[in-house]
Amino acid sequence: MGGSVSSLDENKCNYIRGKAEAELKNFSPHYRRQYPVTFFNHIRREIEQDRETQPQLLNRKEPAETGKVVYEQEVIQYVEEFKKWKDRYIVIKNDNNIECYENKDVYQKGGGPKCKVVPTGCRALTSMTDYTLLVDKYFPDLSGPNGKDGNQSLLVNHTQYPVYLWHPFRKHSYFCCENEEKQQGFGAALHGCIRHLNYEFAKQNTLEAQVFSEAIQFFRQEKGHYGSWEMNQGNEVLILSNQVMEELLPSLQSDLLPKLKGKKNEKKKAWFSIVEEAYNLVQTQLAAGLQSLHDECKKSSKEMEGIIRSDMDQIISSKEFTAGKLKATVIEKAEQCCLENIQPYLASILEELMGLISSGFSEVRTLFENEVDELSTKYQDAGNAEKLKEYLAQLMNLPFDAVKMQSCYKNVSPLQDQLQDLKSRFKFTNTPWLVQTTQNFMQELMDNAVYTFEKLLSDSLTTKTSKTITSIEKVKQRVLKQYDHDSSTLRKRLFQEALVQITLPTLQKTLAPSYKRELQKFEQYIFADYTKLVQVENIYEEILLHTIIREVVKERKNIVASVLLTC
Repeated sequence: MGGSVSSLDENKCNYIRGKAEAELKNFSPHYRRQYPVTFFNHIRREIEQDRETQPQLLNRKEPAETGKVVYEQEVIQYVEEFKKWKDRYIVIKNDNNIECYENKDVYQKGGGPKCKVVPTGCRALTSMTDYTLLVDKYFPDLSGPNGKDGNQSLLVNHTQYPVYLWHPFRKHSYFCCENEEKQQGFGAALHGCIRHLNYEFAKQNTLEAQVFSEAIQFFRQEKGHYGSWEMNQGNEVLILSNQVMEELLPSLQSDLLPKLKGKKNEKKKAWFSIVEEAYNLVQTQLAAGLQSLHDECKKSSKEMEGIIRSDMDQIISSKEFTAGKLKATVIEKAEQCCLENIQPYLASILEELMGLISSGFSEVRTLFENEVDELSTKYQDAGNAEKLKEYLAQLMNLPFDAVKMQSCYKNVSPLQDQLQDLKSRFKFTNTPWLVQTTQNFMQELMDNAVYTFEKLLSDSLTTKTSKTITSIEKVKQRVLKQYDHDSSTLRKRLFQEALVQITLPTLQKTLAPSYKRELQKFEQYIFADYTKLVQVENIYEEILLHTIIREVVKERKNIVASVLLTC
Protein backbone atom coordinates (compact mmCIF):
# COMPACT_ATOMS: atom_id res chain seq x y z
CA MET A 1 0.00 0.00 0.00
CA GLY A 2 2.91 2.33 0.62
CA GLY A 3 1.68 3.72 3.97
CA SER A 4 3.01 2.87 7.42
CA VAL A 5 -0.49 1.87 8.56
CA SER A 6 -1.88 -0.67 6.12
CA SER A 7 -4.13 -2.60 8.49
CA LEU A 8 -5.79 -2.29 11.90
CA ASP A 9 -4.04 -3.53 15.02
CA GLU A 10 -5.89 -5.66 17.58
CA ASN A 11 -6.70 -2.73 19.87
CA LYS A 12 -8.30 -0.80 17.02
CA CYS A 13 -10.20 -3.92 15.88
CA ASN A 14 -11.59 -4.38 19.38
CA TYR A 15 -12.53 -0.71 19.48
CA ILE A 16 -14.47 -1.06 16.20
CA ARG A 17 -16.22 -4.24 17.39
CA GLY A 18 -17.15 -2.42 20.58
CA LYS A 19 -18.65 0.47 18.63
CA ALA A 20 -20.71 -1.94 16.52
CA GLU A 21 -21.87 -3.82 19.62
CA ALA A 22 -22.84 -0.56 21.36
CA GLU A 23 -24.85 0.55 18.32
CA LEU A 24 -26.67 -2.78 18.24
CA LYS A 25 -27.40 -2.50 21.96
CA ASN A 26 -28.94 0.95 21.43
CA PHE A 27 -30.89 -0.21 18.38
CA SER A 28 -32.29 -3.39 19.94
CA PRO A 29 -34.98 -1.74 22.16
CA HIS A 30 -36.46 -0.07 19.06
CA TYR A 31 -36.57 -3.42 17.25
CA ARG A 32 -38.12 -5.23 20.21
CA ARG A 33 -40.74 -2.48 20.57
CA GLN A 34 -41.61 -2.46 16.88
CA TYR A 35 -41.88 -6.21 16.44
CA PRO A 36 -45.26 -6.66 18.22
CA VAL A 37 -46.68 -3.48 16.64
CA THR A 38 -45.70 -4.51 13.12
CA PHE A 39 -46.79 -8.11 13.76
CA PHE A 40 -50.25 -6.85 14.73
CA ASN A 41 -50.45 -4.63 11.60
CA HIS A 42 -49.24 -7.53 9.47
CA ILE A 43 -52.05 -9.82 10.67
CA ARG A 44 -54.61 -7.02 10.46
CA ARG A 45 -53.76 -6.42 6.77
CA GLU A 46 -53.98 -10.16 6.14
CA ILE A 47 -57.48 -10.32 7.68
CA GLU A 48 -58.83 -7.13 6.15
CA GLN A 49 -56.97 -7.64 2.85
CA ASP A 50 -55.57 -4.75 0.86
CA ARG A 51 -58.14 -2.76 -1.08
CA GLU A 52 -55.63 -1.35 -3.53
CA THR A 53 -56.52 -1.07 -7.21
CA GLN A 54 -55.67 -4.39 -8.84
CA PRO A 55 -53.31 -4.30 -11.85
CA GLN A 56 -54.65 -5.34 -15.24
CA LEU A 57 -51.36 -6.66 -16.60
CA LEU A 58 -50.34 -10.16 -15.58
CA ASN A 59 -47.20 -10.74 -13.56
CA ARG A 60 -45.05 -13.82 -13.32
CA LYS A 61 -46.35 -16.03 -10.53
CA GLU A 62 -43.49 -18.49 -10.77
CA PRO A 63 -40.13 -17.48 -9.27
CA ALA A 64 -37.55 -16.21 -11.71
CA GLU A 65 -35.29 -18.86 -13.21
CA THR A 66 -32.33 -19.20 -10.85
CA GLY A 67 -29.03 -18.33 -12.46
CA LYS A 68 -30.55 -16.70 -15.56
CA VAL A 69 -27.81 -14.73 -17.35
CA VAL A 70 -28.87 -11.16 -18.10
CA TYR A 71 -25.51 -9.79 -19.31
CA GLU A 72 -22.09 -11.10 -20.39
CA GLN A 73 -19.16 -9.27 -21.89
CA GLU A 74 -15.37 -9.36 -22.29
CA VAL A 75 -13.67 -6.53 -20.39
CA ILE A 76 -10.30 -5.72 -18.86
CA GLN A 77 -10.14 -5.56 -15.06
CA TYR A 78 -7.46 -4.06 -12.84
CA VAL A 79 -6.30 -6.79 -10.43
CA GLU A 80 -4.93 -5.19 -7.27
CA GLU A 81 -3.11 -8.39 -6.24
CA PHE A 82 -0.85 -8.28 -9.32
CA LYS A 83 -1.01 -4.50 -9.92
CA LYS A 84 -1.91 -5.34 -13.53
CA TRP A 85 -4.79 -5.14 -15.97
CA LYS A 86 -6.12 -8.60 -16.87
CA ASP A 87 -8.60 -9.84 -19.48
CA ARG A 88 -11.82 -10.95 -17.84
CA TYR A 89 -15.18 -12.36 -18.93
CA ILE A 90 -18.01 -10.68 -17.02
CA VAL A 91 -21.23 -12.59 -16.31
CA ILE A 92 -24.21 -11.00 -14.54
CA LYS A 93 -27.09 -13.26 -13.54
CA ASN A 94 -30.47 -12.37 -12.08
CA ASP A 95 -29.03 -12.31 -8.54
CA ASN A 96 -27.33 -9.05 -9.68
CA ASN A 97 -23.85 -10.15 -8.60
CA ILE A 98 -20.92 -9.48 -10.94
CA GLU A 99 -18.91 -12.62 -11.69
CA CYS A 100 -15.44 -12.12 -13.19
CA TYR A 101 -14.04 -15.15 -15.03
CA GLU A 102 -10.55 -15.58 -16.43
CA ASN A 103 -12.05 -15.95 -19.90
CA LYS A 104 -15.19 -17.08 -21.72
CA ASP A 105 -13.89 -20.61 -22.17
CA VAL A 106 -13.50 -21.11 -18.41
CA TYR A 107 -17.06 -19.91 -17.83
CA GLN A 108 -18.57 -22.13 -20.54
CA LYS A 109 -16.74 -25.18 -19.16
CA GLY A 110 -18.23 -24.59 -15.70
CA GLY A 111 -15.16 -23.14 -14.02
CA GLY A 112 -15.45 -20.78 -11.09
CA PRO A 113 -15.04 -16.98 -11.26
CA LYS A 114 -11.82 -15.25 -10.23
CA CYS A 115 -13.91 -12.94 -8.08
CA LYS A 116 -17.50 -11.97 -7.39
CA VAL A 117 -18.57 -8.40 -6.68
CA VAL A 118 -21.85 -7.60 -4.89
CA PRO A 119 -22.43 -3.94 -5.85
CA THR A 120 -24.97 -2.96 -3.16
CA GLY A 121 -24.49 0.71 -2.29
CA CYS A 122 -22.04 1.24 -5.17
CA ARG A 123 -22.00 3.82 -7.94
CA ALA A 124 -21.03 2.95 -11.49
CA LEU A 125 -19.09 5.75 -13.19
CA THR A 126 -17.65 6.08 -16.68
CA SER A 127 -15.81 9.36 -16.14
CA MET A 128 -12.43 9.58 -14.44
CA THR A 129 -13.26 13.14 -13.39
CA ASP A 130 -16.44 12.05 -11.60
CA TYR A 131 -14.64 9.13 -9.96
CA THR A 132 -11.74 11.31 -8.79
CA LEU A 133 -14.17 13.82 -7.24
CA LEU A 134 -15.80 11.05 -5.21
CA VAL A 135 -12.45 9.63 -4.12
CA ASP A 136 -11.25 13.04 -2.97
CA LYS A 137 -14.55 13.70 -1.17
CA TYR A 138 -14.11 10.55 0.91
CA PHE A 139 -10.41 11.00 1.53
CA PRO A 140 -10.04 13.83 4.07
CA ASP A 141 -6.52 14.95 3.13
CA LEU A 142 -5.07 16.69 6.18
CA SER A 143 -2.19 18.14 4.14
CA GLY A 144 -4.55 20.03 1.82
CA PRO A 145 -4.68 20.07 -2.01
CA ASN A 146 -1.13 21.35 -2.46
CA GLY A 147 1.72 19.19 -3.62
CA LYS A 148 3.07 17.99 -6.93
CA ASP A 149 1.22 14.67 -6.72
CA GLY A 150 -2.04 16.23 -5.49
CA ASN A 151 -4.09 15.71 -8.65
CA GLN A 152 -2.79 12.35 -9.83
CA SER A 153 -5.34 9.62 -10.45
CA LEU A 154 -5.17 6.37 -8.49
CA LEU A 155 -4.22 4.38 -11.61
CA VAL A 156 -3.68 4.74 -15.35
CA ASN A 157 -6.53 3.28 -17.40
CA HIS A 158 -5.82 0.51 -19.89
CA THR A 159 -8.11 2.07 -22.52
CA GLN A 160 -9.98 5.37 -22.84
CA TYR A 161 -13.29 3.67 -21.95
CA PRO A 162 -13.15 3.05 -18.18
CA VAL A 163 -15.90 1.88 -15.81
CA TYR A 164 -15.40 2.49 -12.09
CA LEU A 165 -17.38 0.76 -9.36
CA TRP A 166 -17.17 2.99 -6.27
CA HIS A 167 -18.34 2.43 -2.68
CA PRO A 168 -17.73 4.71 0.34
CA PHE A 169 -16.58 1.87 2.61
CA ARG A 170 -15.43 -0.91 0.28
CA LYS A 171 -12.67 -1.64 -2.20
CA HIS A 172 -13.29 -0.05 -5.58
CA SER A 173 -13.30 -2.06 -8.80
CA TYR A 174 -11.79 -0.84 -12.06
CA PHE A 175 -12.67 -2.01 -15.57
CA CYS A 176 -11.91 -0.92 -19.12
CA CYS A 177 -13.78 -1.68 -22.35
CA GLU A 178 -12.53 -1.72 -25.92
CA ASN A 179 -15.03 0.86 -27.23
CA GLU A 180 -17.69 3.33 -26.11
CA GLU A 181 -20.61 1.07 -27.03
CA LYS A 182 -19.37 -1.70 -24.73
CA GLN A 183 -18.54 0.84 -22.03
CA GLN A 184 -22.09 2.21 -22.06
CA GLY A 185 -23.58 -1.29 -22.13
CA PHE A 186 -21.49 -2.47 -19.18
CA GLY A 187 -22.23 0.71 -17.25
CA ALA A 188 -25.98 0.28 -17.86
CA ALA A 189 -25.83 -3.34 -16.67
CA LEU A 190 -24.03 -2.29 -13.47
CA HIS A 191 -26.61 0.44 -12.80
CA GLY A 192 -29.31 -2.21 -13.04
CA CYS A 193 -27.56 -4.46 -10.51
CA ILE A 194 -27.04 -1.58 -8.09
CA ARG A 195 -30.59 -0.25 -8.07
CA HIS A 196 -32.08 -3.70 -7.52
CA LEU A 197 -29.70 -4.64 -4.71
CA ASN A 198 -30.08 -1.23 -3.06
CA TYR A 199 -33.84 -1.46 -2.59
CA GLU A 200 -34.97 -5.09 -2.95
CA PHE A 201 -34.91 -5.51 0.87
CA ALA A 202 -37.02 -2.37 1.41
CA LYS A 203 -39.48 -3.60 -1.21
CA GLN A 204 -40.05 -6.91 0.56
CA ASN A 205 -43.41 -7.30 2.21
CA THR A 206 -42.03 -9.59 4.91
CA LEU A 207 -42.62 -8.98 8.60
CA GLU A 208 -38.89 -8.79 9.30
CA ALA A 209 -38.23 -6.14 6.63
CA GLN A 210 -41.11 -3.99 7.90
CA VAL A 211 -40.01 -4.31 11.54
CA PHE A 212 -36.48 -3.26 10.70
CA SER A 213 -37.68 -0.34 8.55
CA GLU A 214 -39.80 1.04 11.40
CA ALA A 215 -37.11 0.41 14.01
CA ILE A 216 -34.30 2.12 12.08
CA GLN A 217 -36.55 5.13 11.48
CA PHE A 218 -37.23 5.60 15.21
CA PHE A 219 -33.58 4.86 16.03
CA ARG A 220 -32.38 7.61 13.71
CA GLN A 221 -35.02 10.03 14.99
CA GLU A 222 -33.63 9.48 18.47
CA LYS A 223 -30.31 10.72 17.09
CA GLY A 224 -32.02 13.78 15.56
CA HIS A 225 -32.12 12.48 11.97
CA TYR A 226 -35.50 12.73 10.26
CA GLY A 227 -36.56 11.39 6.90
CA SER A 228 -35.01 9.45 4.06
CA TRP A 229 -31.34 8.51 4.34
CA GLU A 230 -29.03 8.03 1.37
CA MET A 231 -27.25 5.05 2.97
CA ASN A 232 -30.49 3.16 3.64
CA GLN A 233 -29.46 0.56 1.06
CA GLY A 234 -29.23 -3.21 1.10
CA ASN A 235 -30.33 -5.56 3.86
CA GLU A 236 -30.56 -4.88 7.60
CA VAL A 237 -26.92 -5.78 8.28
CA LEU A 238 -25.65 -3.37 5.60
CA ILE A 239 -27.99 -0.56 6.65
CA LEU A 240 -27.02 -0.75 10.33
CA SER A 241 -23.35 -1.13 9.33
CA ASN A 242 -23.62 2.08 7.31
CA GLN A 243 -25.05 3.79 10.39
CA VAL A 244 -22.09 2.59 12.48
CA MET A 245 -19.56 3.68 9.86
CA GLU A 246 -21.00 7.19 9.65
CA GLU A 247 -20.34 7.63 13.37
CA LEU A 248 -17.08 5.69 13.41
CA LEU A 249 -15.26 7.42 10.54
CA PRO A 250 -14.43 10.71 12.34
CA SER A 251 -12.55 8.89 15.11
CA LEU A 252 -10.72 6.66 12.62
CA GLN A 253 -9.74 9.73 10.63
CA SER A 254 -8.35 11.59 13.62
CA ASP A 255 -6.49 8.51 14.95
CA LEU A 256 -5.10 6.96 11.77
CA LEU A 257 -4.85 9.53 8.98
CA PRO A 258 -1.95 11.47 10.57
CA LYS A 259 0.04 8.22 10.75
CA LEU A 260 -0.15 7.49 7.03
CA LYS A 261 3.10 8.08 5.13
CA GLY A 262 4.01 8.26 1.47
CA LYS A 263 2.64 10.05 -1.56
CA LYS A 264 -0.98 11.11 -1.68
CA ASN A 265 -2.12 8.18 -3.81
CA GLU A 266 -0.35 5.73 -1.51
CA LYS A 267 -2.11 7.27 1.47
CA LYS A 268 -5.44 7.09 -0.33
CA LYS A 269 -5.04 3.38 -1.01
CA ALA A 270 -3.95 2.73 2.56
CA TRP A 271 -6.90 4.72 3.93
CA PHE A 272 -9.51 2.96 1.77
CA SER A 273 -8.02 -0.39 2.81
CA ILE A 274 -8.42 0.57 6.48
CA VAL A 275 -12.01 1.71 5.92
CA GLU A 276 -12.90 -1.55 4.16
CA GLU A 277 -11.38 -3.62 6.95
CA ALA A 278 -13.37 -1.64 9.53
CA TYR A 279 -16.56 -2.08 7.49
CA ASN A 280 -16.06 -5.85 7.32
CA LEU A 281 -15.50 -6.01 11.07
CA VAL A 282 -18.67 -4.03 11.72
CA GLN A 283 -20.75 -6.27 9.44
CA THR A 284 -19.44 -9.45 11.05
CA GLN A 285 -20.17 -8.12 14.52
CA LEU A 286 -23.70 -6.99 13.63
CA ALA A 287 -24.77 -10.03 11.58
CA ALA A 288 -24.81 -12.47 14.50
CA GLY A 289 -26.38 -9.93 16.85
CA LEU A 290 -29.20 -9.03 14.48
CA GLN A 291 -29.95 -12.71 13.86
CA SER A 292 -30.16 -13.35 17.62
CA LEU A 293 -32.43 -10.33 18.02
CA HIS A 294 -34.71 -11.57 15.26
CA ASP A 295 -34.85 -15.10 16.69
CA GLU A 296 -35.64 -13.74 20.15
CA CYS A 297 -38.58 -11.69 18.85
CA LYS A 298 -39.86 -14.48 16.62
CA LYS A 299 -40.17 -16.84 19.59
CA SER A 300 -42.72 -14.54 21.20
CA SER A 301 -44.82 -14.23 18.03
CA LYS A 302 -46.71 -17.53 18.48
CA GLU A 303 -48.23 -16.40 21.76
CA MET A 304 -48.92 -12.92 20.36
CA GLU A 305 -50.64 -14.31 17.28
CA GLY A 306 -53.29 -16.05 19.37
CA ILE A 307 -54.07 -12.84 21.29
CA ILE A 308 -54.15 -10.74 18.11
CA ARG A 309 -56.50 -13.02 16.22
CA SER A 310 -58.92 -13.52 19.12
CA ASP A 311 -58.91 -9.86 20.29
CA MET A 312 -58.51 -8.06 16.96
CA ASP A 313 -61.64 -5.89 17.33
CA GLN A 314 -60.79 -4.86 20.90
CA ILE A 315 -57.18 -4.00 19.93
CA ILE A 316 -58.39 -1.88 17.01
CA SER A 317 -60.92 -0.11 19.28
CA SER A 318 -58.22 0.63 21.85
CA LYS A 319 -55.91 1.99 19.17
CA GLU A 320 -58.61 4.15 17.55
CA PHE A 321 -59.71 5.59 20.90
CA THR A 322 -56.12 6.54 21.74
CA ALA A 323 -55.62 7.94 18.22
CA GLY A 324 -58.70 10.14 18.63
CA LYS A 325 -57.38 11.61 21.88
CA LEU A 326 -53.90 12.19 20.42
CA LYS A 327 -55.18 13.61 17.14
CA ALA A 328 -57.30 16.18 18.97
CA THR A 329 -54.12 17.46 20.59
CA VAL A 330 -51.80 17.33 17.59
CA ILE A 331 -53.86 18.05 14.48
CA GLU A 332 -54.12 21.85 14.76
CA LYS A 333 -50.36 22.40 14.92
CA ALA A 334 -49.76 19.73 12.26
CA GLU A 335 -52.13 21.39 9.80
CA GLN A 336 -50.68 24.82 10.58
CA CYS A 337 -47.16 23.53 9.87
CA CYS A 338 -48.36 22.04 6.57
CA LEU A 339 -50.04 25.30 5.60
CA GLU A 340 -46.96 27.42 6.29
CA ASN A 341 -44.00 25.16 5.48
CA ILE A 342 -45.18 22.50 3.03
CA GLN A 343 -48.35 23.30 1.08
CA PRO A 344 -46.92 26.37 -0.75
CA TYR A 345 -44.24 24.18 -2.39
CA LEU A 346 -46.17 21.00 -3.19
CA ALA A 347 -47.40 22.11 -6.63
CA SER A 348 -43.94 22.98 -7.97
CA ILE A 349 -42.39 19.74 -6.65
CA LEU A 350 -45.24 17.65 -8.02
CA GLU A 351 -44.98 19.25 -11.46
CA GLU A 352 -41.26 18.42 -11.58
CA LEU A 353 -41.97 14.81 -10.58
CA MET A 354 -44.90 14.35 -12.94
CA GLY A 355 -43.06 15.62 -16.00
CA LEU A 356 -39.94 13.46 -15.75
CA ILE A 357 -41.49 10.32 -14.27
CA SER A 358 -44.38 10.34 -16.77
CA SER A 359 -41.93 10.73 -19.66
CA GLY A 360 -40.04 7.66 -18.42
CA PHE A 361 -43.15 5.49 -18.31
CA SER A 362 -44.23 6.86 -21.70
CA GLU A 363 -40.89 5.76 -23.14
CA VAL A 364 -41.41 2.25 -21.72
CA ARG A 365 -44.74 2.12 -23.55
CA THR A 366 -43.15 3.30 -26.81
CA LEU A 367 -40.31 0.80 -26.55
CA PHE A 368 -42.73 -2.08 -25.94
CA GLU A 369 -44.89 -1.03 -28.91
CA ASN A 370 -41.89 -0.68 -31.22
CA GLU A 371 -40.47 -4.06 -30.21
CA VAL A 372 -43.82 -5.80 -30.84
CA ASP A 373 -44.11 -4.09 -34.24
CA GLU A 374 -40.61 -5.29 -35.10
CA LEU A 375 -41.56 -8.81 -33.98
CA SER A 376 -44.61 -8.72 -36.25
CA THR A 377 -42.58 -7.51 -39.24
CA LYS A 378 -39.92 -10.19 -38.77
CA TYR A 379 -42.55 -12.91 -38.41
CA GLN A 380 -44.35 -11.71 -41.53
CA ASP A 381 -41.07 -11.96 -43.46
CA ALA A 382 -40.24 -15.40 -42.04
CA GLY A 383 -43.77 -16.88 -41.94
CA ASN A 384 -42.49 -19.57 -39.61
CA ALA A 385 -44.05 -20.61 -36.29
CA GLU A 386 -40.68 -21.67 -34.87
CA LYS A 387 -39.26 -18.27 -35.70
CA LEU A 388 -42.16 -16.66 -33.87
CA LYS A 389 -41.22 -18.59 -30.72
CA GLU A 390 -37.67 -17.32 -31.11
CA TYR A 391 -38.87 -13.71 -31.49
CA LEU A 392 -41.17 -14.06 -28.47
CA ALA A 393 -38.26 -15.34 -26.38
CA GLN A 394 -36.27 -12.26 -27.39
CA LEU A 395 -39.20 -10.03 -26.43
CA MET A 396 -39.44 -11.71 -23.02
CA ASN A 397 -35.82 -10.70 -22.38
CA LEU A 398 -36.50 -7.04 -23.18
CA PRO A 399 -36.93 -5.91 -19.50
CA PHE A 400 -33.46 -7.32 -18.75
CA ASP A 401 -31.76 -5.73 -21.76
CA ALA A 402 -29.96 -2.91 -19.95
CA VAL A 403 -28.96 -1.13 -23.16
CA LYS A 404 -32.44 -1.00 -24.71
CA MET A 405 -34.10 -0.11 -21.40
CA GLN A 406 -31.57 2.69 -20.86
CA SER A 407 -33.54 4.85 -23.30
CA CYS A 408 -36.38 4.70 -20.74
CA TYR A 409 -34.32 5.02 -17.57
CA LYS A 410 -32.45 8.12 -18.72
CA ASN A 411 -35.73 10.09 -18.77
CA VAL A 412 -35.90 10.10 -14.95
CA SER A 413 -32.17 10.55 -14.27
CA PRO A 414 -32.44 14.39 -14.44
CA LEU A 415 -34.47 14.26 -11.20
CA GLN A 416 -31.07 14.04 -9.49
CA ASP A 417 -30.24 17.60 -10.59
CA GLN A 418 -33.68 19.18 -10.94
CA LEU A 419 -34.62 18.53 -7.31
CA GLN A 420 -31.49 20.18 -5.88
CA ASP A 421 -33.59 22.89 -4.20
CA LEU A 422 -35.06 20.24 -1.93
CA LYS A 423 -31.71 19.89 -0.19
CA SER A 424 -31.89 23.39 1.23
CA ARG A 425 -35.64 23.71 1.80
CA PHE A 426 -36.58 20.23 3.01
CA LYS A 427 -33.13 18.75 3.75
CA PHE A 428 -34.02 15.94 1.33
CA THR A 429 -30.83 14.46 -0.13
CA ASN A 430 -31.97 10.98 -1.12
CA THR A 431 -32.79 11.61 -4.78
CA PRO A 432 -30.96 8.34 -5.71
CA TRP A 433 -33.79 6.46 -3.94
CA LEU A 434 -36.39 8.29 -6.04
CA VAL A 435 -34.56 7.76 -9.34
CA GLN A 436 -33.64 4.11 -8.77
CA THR A 437 -37.03 3.11 -7.31
CA THR A 438 -38.78 4.69 -10.30
CA GLN A 439 -36.49 2.82 -12.69
CA ASN A 440 -37.19 -0.45 -10.87
CA PHE A 441 -40.93 0.10 -11.29
CA MET A 442 -40.43 0.91 -14.99
CA GLN A 443 -38.61 -2.38 -15.50
CA GLU A 444 -41.30 -4.25 -13.53
CA LEU A 445 -44.05 -2.78 -15.70
CA MET A 446 -42.19 -3.69 -18.89
CA ASP A 447 -41.78 -7.23 -17.56
CA ASN A 448 -45.52 -7.43 -16.88
CA ALA A 449 -46.29 -6.08 -20.36
CA VAL A 450 -44.16 -8.61 -22.27
CA TYR A 451 -45.35 -11.46 -20.05
CA THR A 452 -49.01 -10.52 -20.59
CA PHE A 453 -48.42 -10.19 -24.35
CA GLU A 454 -46.83 -13.63 -24.56
CA LYS A 455 -49.63 -15.29 -22.54
CA LEU A 456 -52.48 -13.64 -24.47
CA LEU A 457 -50.88 -14.28 -27.85
CA SER A 458 -50.26 -17.97 -27.12
CA ASP A 459 -54.03 -18.39 -26.60
CA SER A 460 -54.82 -17.00 -30.06
CA LEU A 461 -52.09 -18.42 -32.30
CA THR A 462 -53.09 -20.14 -35.53
CA THR A 463 -51.22 -21.86 -38.34
CA LYS A 464 -52.10 -19.08 -40.79
CA THR A 465 -49.57 -16.24 -40.94
CA SER A 466 -52.14 -13.55 -41.82
CA LYS A 467 -54.38 -14.42 -38.86
CA THR A 468 -51.41 -14.55 -36.49
CA ILE A 469 -50.31 -11.06 -37.57
CA THR A 470 -53.84 -9.79 -36.90
CA SER A 471 -53.74 -11.46 -33.48
CA ILE A 472 -50.40 -9.83 -32.70
CA GLU A 473 -51.86 -6.38 -33.40
CA LYS A 474 -55.04 -7.03 -31.38
CA VAL A 475 -53.09 -8.38 -28.40
CA LYS A 476 -50.67 -5.46 -28.57
CA GLN A 477 -53.51 -2.93 -28.42
CA ARG A 478 -55.10 -4.77 -25.50
CA VAL A 479 -51.81 -4.85 -23.59
CA LEU A 480 -51.22 -1.15 -24.26
CA LYS A 481 -54.60 -0.31 -22.70
CA GLN A 482 -53.77 -2.44 -19.68
CA TYR A 483 -50.35 -0.79 -19.50
CA ASP A 484 -51.93 2.68 -19.49
CA HIS A 485 -54.14 1.70 -16.55
CA ASP A 486 -51.31 0.17 -14.50
CA SER A 487 -48.90 2.97 -15.39
CA SER A 488 -51.37 5.60 -14.18
CA THR A 489 -51.95 3.75 -10.89
CA LEU A 490 -48.25 3.23 -10.31
CA ARG A 491 -47.31 6.83 -11.09
CA LYS A 492 -49.90 8.16 -8.63
CA ARG A 493 -48.39 5.90 -5.99
CA LEU A 494 -44.89 7.07 -6.85
CA PHE A 495 -45.84 10.76 -6.73
CA GLN A 496 -47.49 10.31 -3.35
CA GLU A 497 -44.65 8.30 -1.86
CA ALA A 498 -42.04 10.76 -3.16
CA LEU A 499 -43.86 13.80 -1.80
CA VAL A 500 -44.31 12.10 1.58
CA GLN A 501 -40.61 11.18 1.73
CA ILE A 502 -39.67 14.75 0.83
CA THR A 503 -42.03 16.70 3.10
CA LEU A 504 -42.90 14.48 6.11
CA PRO A 505 -39.53 15.04 7.85
CA THR A 506 -40.25 18.79 7.98
CA LEU A 507 -43.50 18.10 9.84
CA GLN A 508 -41.84 15.55 12.14
CA LYS A 509 -38.95 17.82 13.03
CA THR A 510 -41.13 20.91 13.52
CA LEU A 511 -43.56 19.19 15.91
CA ALA A 512 -41.04 17.02 17.77
CA PRO A 513 -40.10 19.64 20.42
CA SER A 514 -43.78 20.19 21.27
CA TYR A 515 -45.07 16.62 21.37
CA LYS A 516 -42.39 13.92 21.55
CA ARG A 517 -42.05 14.18 25.33
CA GLU A 518 -45.81 14.47 25.82
CA LEU A 519 -46.67 11.15 24.18
CA GLN A 520 -46.21 9.09 27.31
CA LYS A 521 -49.31 10.50 29.01
CA PHE A 522 -51.51 9.04 26.23
CA GLU A 523 -50.47 5.50 27.15
CA GLN A 524 -53.20 5.50 29.83
CA TYR A 525 -55.84 5.15 27.08
CA ILE A 526 -54.45 1.81 25.84
CA PHE A 527 -55.85 -1.37 27.42
CA ALA A 528 -53.21 -2.92 29.66
CA ASP A 529 -53.26 -6.24 27.75
CA TYR A 530 -52.41 -4.51 24.47
CA THR A 531 -49.61 -2.10 25.42
CA LYS A 532 -47.04 -4.06 23.39
CA LEU A 533 -49.26 -4.21 20.30
CA VAL A 534 -50.33 -0.55 20.32
CA GLN A 535 -47.61 2.08 20.76
CA VAL A 536 -48.44 5.78 21.16
CA GLU A 537 -45.34 6.80 19.20
CA ASN A 538 -46.52 4.80 16.17
CA ILE A 539 -49.99 6.33 16.40
CA TYR A 540 -48.42 9.79 16.51
CA GLU A 541 -46.35 9.03 13.38
CA GLU A 542 -49.47 7.73 11.58
CA ILE A 543 -51.34 10.97 12.37
CA LEU A 544 -48.52 13.04 10.86
CA LEU A 545 -48.32 10.72 7.84
CA HIS A 546 -52.06 10.95 7.13
CA THR A 547 -51.93 14.73 7.52
CA ILE A 548 -49.26 14.93 4.81
CA ILE A 549 -51.05 12.43 2.55
CA ARG A 550 -54.26 14.50 2.66
CA GLU A 551 -52.33 17.56 1.48
CA VAL A 552 -50.53 15.59 -1.23
CA VAL A 553 -53.71 13.99 -2.61
CA LYS A 554 -55.49 17.36 -2.59
CA GLU A 555 -52.64 19.01 -4.51
CA ARG A 556 -52.48 16.18 -7.04
CA LYS A 557 -56.22 16.47 -7.72
CA ASN A 558 -55.86 20.26 -8.11
CA ILE A 559 -53.13 19.83 -10.72
CA VAL A 560 -55.08 17.17 -12.63
CA ALA A 561 -58.18 19.41 -12.58
CA SER A 562 -56.22 22.40 -13.89
CA VAL A 563 -54.75 20.29 -16.71
CA LEU A 564 -58.25 19.11 -17.72
CA LEU A 565 -59.54 22.69 -17.76
CA THR A 566 -56.83 23.75 -20.21
CA CYS A 567 -57.53 20.84 -22.58
